Amino acid sequence: MTAPAATFRSPPRVAIEPALLPWCGFLAVTALCLLLKTAFPWLVTFPKEWTLPLAAGVNIVTDAVVTVVQPGFRALSAMLEAPMRGARLALVWLPWPAVMLAVAALALKSSGIRLAVFALLALTYILLAGYWPQSMSTLSLVLIAVPISTVLGFALGVLGYINPRLRPVLLGALDLMQTVPAFAYLIPLLLLFGFGPVVGLIASAIYATPPMVRNTMLGLDRVPAAISEAGLMSGCTRRQQFWHVEVPTALPQILVGFNQTTMAALSMVIVAAIIGGFEDIGWEVLSSMRKAEFGQSILSGLVIALLAILIDRLTIGFARERPAGPTPAMIWMTGRRLALFMIAAAGLAITIRFLWPDQTLLPSTGLRTQMGVVNQWLLGLVRDYAWFFDGVRNSVLYCLLLPLRIGISGAATPAIWGFALTLLANTAYATAVLLVSALLMRRLRWRPALAVLVAGILLYTGFLGFPWPAFILGAALLAWQVSGVRLALFAAVGFLLILLNGLWGPLVQSLYLCTLAVLLCLVIGGMLGIWAAHSERVSRILKPICDALQTVPQFVFLIPALMFFKVGEFTALIAIMLYAIVPPIRYVEHGLRHVRIDVVEAVEQMGATPAQTLFQVKLPLALPVVMLGLNQTIMAALSMLAIAALVGTRDLGQAVYVALGKADAGMGLIAGLSIAFLAILTDRLVQAAVARRTMDL
Repeated sequence: MTAPAATFRSPPRVAIEPALLPWCGFLAVTALCLLLKTAFPWLVTFPKEWTLPLAAGVNIVTDAVVTVVQPGFRALSAMLEAPMRGARLALVWLPWPAVMLAVAALALKSSGIRLAVFALLALTYILLAGYWPQSMSTLSLVLIAVPISTVLGFALGVLGYINPRLRPVLLGALDLMQTVPAFAYLIPLLLLFGFGPVVGLIASAIYATPPMVRNTMLGLDRVPAAISEAGLMSGCTRRQQFWHVEVPTALPQILVGFNQTTMAALSMVIVAAIIGGFEDIGWEVLSSMRKAEFGQSILSGLVIALLAILIDRLTIGFARERPAGPTPAMIWMTGRRLALFMIAAAGLAITIRFLWPDQTLLPSTGLRTQMGVVNQWLLGLVRDYAWFFDGVRNSVLYCLLLPLRIGISGAATPAIWGFALTLLANTAYATAVLLVSALLMRRLRWRPALAVLVAGILLYTGFLGFPWPAFILGAALLAWQVSGVRLALFAAVGFLLILLNGLWGPLVQSLYLCTLAVLLCLVIGGMLGIWAAHSERVSRILKPICDALQTVPQFVFLIPALMFFKVGEFTALIAIMLYAIVPPIRYVEHGLRHVRIDVVEAVEQMGATPAQTLFQVKLPLALPVVMLGLNQTIMAALSMLAIAALVGTRDLGQAVYVALGKADAGMGLIAGLSIAFLAILTDRLVQAAVARRTMDL
């Protein structure tokens, strides 16, 4: 009997995904650049002699254009200044009892008795604090800027709705208007309109227009086809159908745009104060911060916060219907009674001014004149607990900020960490990174392993020490695999232009600061969002806090950070986090609360623990919503860069602020457009990733 012939099988081939091959090339390029960076320092530090004089060219063009068109813009400035001063004089002339009566009536009509009580308390605080005239000056700027933004935004929104071909161009312009820091376009505005409050008005109108445009298009797009067809069948002309059918149907969404436009205009009051506003509450905040008068800073900052919350609640109450229906107070306050209250307020104002024409009726001494004791107490608090605040700041600075900026290789020195890296330590670090990557490759897929490997390299070299060719290549590869060739070209060209304009150093500073802020916001905000999703009490506590953080203007966040931690990058980090932490809280809670109940119940019936249900079911299903929260967090962090520049950062925001001080329109626009580029690129990447994730689900 013969033995059967032995069969030889070749070993199984390891399938390599095609998407992984470009990243292998990226890792090879990164390793080569790191090996050669000592011999070729330009791989890390781009030489100044290689930069392009684009900023100088922009200044030449700007000077030539400004010389020609400046007289016309100065005439427009004079035209706009008259209604601004008229509105300010009218609001300051109105006695405070009449204003309180009118605002209370509007609050009753908008949201009921609770908002009316809050409005009276908020206005009483403003009165007692001694900031009533300044608050009226601020409202005058808002009252002029909001109608301009509303009319312009509605017109542009209708244009984008009627002509879909213009929508991509319009959306691109809106992205620039919302992402370019206001400091960047203040420079050409100053050159055109001159120094004064009108520049703040124009800047506020520019910044506040995009929300109205987007909500107008969104509202008109969402008009049901059945309603439009009913209008046509009724014999309406195209104009009648638009104004009598489509606009009334879209009105709730348009009013939401009005609410967001109003809040955006109010958030610009301190920016307006920087470039020459009249005596308003923004100037009070700015001047008290400059003098380190923290008591006055808190008082005036709280005034802006209360005004923002009050205006937000008033406008959103008219824009949205209450889920539980109108309250009895709202039903009682009919349109006729509201008109009677307005007439009564006007009559009260005229009577008071007729009887006491020379009396301001304001408190002789406001709280702000008695803040000397509070200032001394706050300074003593900061001095007595300096060991704690300095310890927190130094711990974060030396353990997080510095390693991200200069890497472990730069931070691990006897002067900073108390020891230097040896060959054994470097080998151990590399081995640990490789082992974690290999484990992730085995347990999950190659993308998490690649992310850990790149993060390990970046943490070792730091953002400042990472080679720019590898960075640009990696960004282009990421954009290509997530969204396609067009976004990859956009990413590569954008980063190359930043590099060639000599802004790579500020760009890297911005990236590392925003990266750390976003990561901390995701961790802290995500944990709070998970807690709120599983606890109604926590959700009720966090909701007003998040509402306040979202409505407070950006500058106000600098006050507590500057008071306790002084000037520096850590102060900027705290301010950015305070502004950017709300989206992860809200989106994580919203995503977890809206996971399909039947899926959760099925998993629980299979014996899954609460932790398994959360991490293996709820969070994966809520990931598209959480990714949208990530997008908003990054947008908020980038928008705070120019504001954080006031407390001593060295990033793109500082470049914009320095350019404003030097009236360097070219550098200001280029640095501002660089921030806008980062925001738009991140937005497109996250949107594409969310779309792919949604299709997979």
